[in-house]
Amino acid sequence: MVTVLTNAEIYTGESVIEKGFIRFNDTIVSVGSMEAFEPESEETVLDMKGKKVIPGFIDVHSHGGYGIDNMDGTSEEINEMTEKMLSEGVTSYFPTTMTQSDEQIEQAMKTIKQVAEMNPMIQGIHIEGPFISKAHKGAQPEQYIVVADAEKISRWNDLSGGRIRLVTYAPETGDVTEFEAYCQENEIILSAGHSGATYAELKDSKATHITHLFNGQKGLHHREIGVSGYGLLEDSVTVEMIVDGLHIVPEMVKLAYKAKGADGIELITDSMRAKGAPEGESELGGQKVYVKNKQARLEDGTLAGSVLTFIDAFKNIIQFTGCSIEEAVKMSSYNQAKEFGLVNKGMLSAGKDADLLVLDSDLSLQKTITRGEMHDVR
Repeated sequence: MVTVLTNAEIYTGESVIEKGFIRFNDTIVSVGSMEAFEPESEETVLDMKGKKVIPGFIDVHSHGGYGIDNMDGTSEEINEMTEKMLSEGVTSYFPTTMTQSDEQIEQAMKTIKQVAEMNPMIQGIHIEGPFISKAHKGAQPEQYIVVADAEKISRWNDLSGGRIRLVTYAPETGDVTEFEAYCQENEIILSAGHSGATYAELKDSKATHITHLFNGQKGLHHREIGVSGYGLLEDSVTVEMIVDGLHIVPEMVKLAYKAKGADGIELITDSMRAKGAPEGESELGGQKVYVKNKQARLEDGTLAGSVLTFIDAFKNIIQFTGCSIEEAVKMSSYNQAKEFGLVNKGMLSAGKDADLLVLDSDLSLQKTITRGEMHDVR
């Protein structure tokens, strides 16, 4: 069945069509101005006057949500969780792990592999920990932290079916030469995070990505710009941002946007099990977490991931920075697809997967369409 959305304001990822149409089945057949639209037989036409159509969101850093965590969820539970993420506009997802025992990480790789084989929303895996700095561990349990190890990442990648696409590590904690070489040979993006590395150490590393900018890392200082400064300064480095107004205050979000521009930022949720669940006690990596007023914290007050939804991150980046919708689209889908080589994602053009969102005039999410299947999320 072919569906056509007409009279929409369309943000393709590379251009804006003020009054356009998009025709699709499981992939996009054509996109263009209404002036060029010609109806065809046996297709469903939906008038989207007053609506905006954008590419589906790509979240490359999320530990879970809706009561489920990637580290202990069954394949059925993780599959269920991804389905619920459609309600916040996520159409492509990198299940993210955290610092735990080798056995637990290995089991997570096997489980995520099972899910990915039946659920094309899963486009990669993000390994966050255990290759991090104890001094900047944040909410990650210290007893399992180790120096980045090529043998471990190779074994985990094999167990995942070659799906690891992003790994967070602290390059200053030991000799990471073999580890970096393995990742580069296997198209795994190296991301500095939970790290106390200096600018010089990062310049010597192979890191081209920064995990949750400003959080869990050596911050800006006028005599040593650290991990945060490296991310802001280097044009070749992409930075993740948790734009919930809590992990990074709005003014710092705006400062980062001015330094990096829309081309250098990727929005993430870094969400945990408690997203979409009632406030109260939750869990992260075997640690008690308390959620109150949309804040998730350990017992000692340490921030522990987020309960941020992606549609709220999208709205917040526009509110905090004054960026255009077109720029917010870059930060929520286009940049991720480009960095990770997701050739069928992140853009609305012929031949791409029909992953798209319908927003109303105040940017509230109305419909999520994934591979042509429409989900009403209101």
